[in-house]
Amino acid sequence: MHETPQKMTGEDRLAAELRKTRARTLRMAAAVTAAQLLLLVAGLALWQWATSASSQAAFMFGSPSAIGGHLAQMFRDGSVWRDSYVTGIETVLGFVVGNVIGTALGLALWYSRFISRVMQPFIIAIGSIPIIALAPIVIIWFGTGLASKIAMSTLSVVVVALVTSYKGATGVDDDQINLMRTLGASKFQIFRKLVVPASLTDIFAGLKLTVGFALIGAIVGEFMSSSEGLGHAIFKAGSLYIIPKVFAELVATIALALILTFIVGRVERLLTPWRRAG
Repeated sequence: MHETPQKMTGEDRLAAELRKTRARTLRMAAAVTAAQLLLLVAGLALWQWATSASSQAAFMFGSPSAIGGHLAQMFRDGSVWRDSYVTGIETVLGFVVGNVIGTALGLALWYSRFISRVMQPFIIAIGSIPIIALAPIVIIWFGTGLASKIAMSTLSVVVVALVTSYKGATGVDDDQINLMRTLGASKFQIFRKLVVPASLTDIFAGLKLTVGFALIGAIVGEFMSSSEGLGHAIFKAGSLYIIPKVFAELVATIALALILTFIVGRVERLLTPWRRAG
């Protein structure tokens, strides 16, 4: 009868400590957000002041008010939605294809250290090629349509996905692998039940990184040959020296990248619940 109050008191203290921790976390998040907004506003204000004081600076760098005007026009005529949709489709398809191929190859290399060492210089050589240098070849191979943009996006992603997944697979604790072997697990069982789950942290780190690479590949493909998409709009505005419109299209591109990165983060939380619980 005398243990219940003590137990409840302990639970109350734990609950109070959890509330304090949540409150500190919320205060920190609010402070960070406020600082970010303050920095953004200060930067935009300084930018606006600098471009308002000089017509040459306004031509070279645009101004936040002019960029905002172009963004508003893009929303009114619907071009921002059309271009973002086209570039988004190219990016997502290239992102998925490149990561599936790269991750599968990276994990497969775990099976043979000999093959991985043989392939290492070739992987490094392919990864060192600037993606824009491949654009003319990709256009010859895949044409000027959607396929070439997906190919460019895929090529931008595949090596990074391969390297990060292979790093995750080879980073698995040898003691855990040996323990499963002593318990009679086959190499495929070790791969499926230990190596793949243990590699997810590195794989998702690579996924977050390759969102930007996939978008870059799609944009470069649109630079080379396209009649629509954010890359085409940026190239067209740049060729006409409409700098504020270039920045407006870049804002739309950044927004697309943030949305795709957020989606990848949500998928990571769903597939790695143990990290969320920790």
